[in-house]
Amino acid sequence: MKTTPDIRQLYIPIQPTIKKSAEHVTYCEFAPDEKLQDFIYCYWQLKTTKTLAEQFNYRVVADGCIDIFFELNNPEDNFVMGFCRKYTEFPLDHSFNYVGIRFLPTMFPQLFRIDASELSNCFEELKLVLPDTAQFISQSFHNRLTIEEVKAVFDRYFLQHITKTEFDHDNRLYQAIEIILNHSGVLNVETDLDTGISPRQLRRLFKFYIGDTAKTFSKVVRFQNILRAKPSKQSLKENKLFFDQGYYDQSHFIKDFKNFYGVTPSTAFNR
Repeated sequence: MKTTPDIRQLYIPIQPTIKKSAEHVTYCEFAPDEKLQDFIYCYWQLKTTKTLAEQFNYRVVADGCIDIFFELNNPEDNFVMGFCRKYTEFPLDHSFNYVGIRFLPTMFPQLFRIDASELSNCFEELKLVLPDTAQFISQSFHNRLTIEEVKAVFDRYFLQHITKTEFDHDNRLYQAIEIILNHSGVLNVETDLDTGISPRQLRRLFKFYIGDTAKTFSKVVRFQNILRAKPSKQSLKENKLFFDQGYYDQSHFIKDFKNFYGVTPSTAFNR
């Protein structure tokens, strides 16, 4: 049994790219220092390249992760967004430059000893959760930084932070997570997560480190697997996709997908 989690090798959380109709808005992800990649999936930037004629609504889909984010033009206002069991829409201004840190599942609580369930399904001002980190961000960032400089500041901070962090790699929890990821979320959590821990204790660990139950996390993993699969028009037309993903009928599949994404599969994949 592994003593360290293998989440990064098993899980790729996807945030769908900006639609082509969203002209003058770009989204990119960039990798942290190699020593941080077991903890942080990516740094990201969402920005306008030109002032927009209308307000922009950004949709964040459920991905099982926790993010810290802020506007480079106003780093004093920084936030943390917890595990979400449904999509979230953010109305943004006509011009913006957001950057953020996406932590792999369980890693935000590991790094900061914060109960993930306290952040679930919402976003909070970071100063109310991690005042030292909030202050560091407000003092270290400004809108003249290039994305390479942003990455360097993030890397220095988190490399220093992990040297002072004692990690609690509970093998029973991470074995359960590994089972879920290896099955792409398609499993019976009542019978398939027998890792030598009681259901009550496993629920407590998932709540603290993930932010929700193993069942909800499995649903998000299954949804993310669908995004990665990029189903064909034929698969959607023949209603084959929901069988492949462990659903017994189309209505439950569409309901779950809309809950996590905000639109139907056919709309999301433009089929």
